[in-house]
Amino acid sequence: MSSKNKEMPIIGHIRELRNIILTSALALVIACVVSYIFANQIIEIFTKPFSGIDSLVDKTLVVSSVAEGFVSQLRITVIAGLILSMPVHIFGIVRFIFPGLTTREKRITMSFLIVSLVLIIIGAYFVYFWLIPIAIDFLTRPYFVPASVGFLLNYQSNIFYVLTFILWAVIALQAPLIMEILMVMNILKRRQVWKATRYIIVSIFVLAAIVTPPDVASQIGIAMPLIVFYFLAILIAKIFKFGEG
Repeated sequence: MSSKNKEMPIIGHIRELRNIILTSALALVIACVVSYIFANQIIEIFTKPFSGIDSLVDKTLVVSSVAEGFVSQLRITVIAGLILSMPVHIFGIVRFIFPGLTTREKRITMSFLIVSLVLIIIGAYFVYFWLIPIAIDFLTRPYFVPASVGFLLNYQSNIFYVLTFILWAVIALQAPLIMEILMVMNILKRRQVWKATRYIIVSIFVLAAIVTPPDVASQIGIAMPLIVFYFLAILIAKIFKFGEG
């Protein structure tokens, strides 16, 4: 075999990686442009959870520097763009790691990408409308902050409190999907995953504690859906006989 033939697979992998990176970068740019166009609406959405705080001074968030508004808008644009373009990045990773997919596996992967997008929407909705109000209510209780003390909340830090909470929760909800893909590819064995259930559940609670605010309600709110999706992934693998052997 000539040296040229030996080098071709490496060159092919490099080209494939380049194409995947360019596709992911393009998807991120497009998503960021869309996020920038709707930046004011996005900002309004992420400031709304704080409007219910009774002791919030002047009922509004404040900035501490003239550049804070501009920098915050750019950061929000990038993070929102990352959330929107996440399915493309996941597909690129799967495509690069598993280049020799059969037609059946490609169809399954595309189905999982649709599920990934659905999980992103569900996760963002669940965190925004359920967990964040619970977390804010818990953290602003008189037990922690006396009723005589008002809140003067910083615009940038509190918007990113909401946004990063949603981002990490959305990323965490992709974990069961990635596990399902690995079982489809027969890299993970369903029986091994099942035997590791107790360790995975502990890991889920640890992960929930890391990505959520320091209150039990938010941590349980993230951990329980992850546990449900974990068992659902095992059930789907059993029905379709993924990860056997």
